[in-house]
Amino acid sequence: MHNLMWLVRAARWVRNPPSAKMVMMVFGIIAVALVIAGVEWMGWWPEWATMDRQPRFPR
Repeated sequence: MHNLMWLVRAARWVRNPPSAKMVMMVFGIIAVALVIAGVEWMGWWPEWATMDRQPRFPR
């Protein structure tokens, strides 16, 4: 049943594709997220921008 819904969505998307600006915005957001993840993975993320972990249940 879900596959049928995805086919309906895909057909609607083919008939009315997003604008070039929208596609570029989505790719830009994905690129920024990947850059941030890469910087953090490489260890270059500044310490002041890292959240302190709080215990779930303070004692």
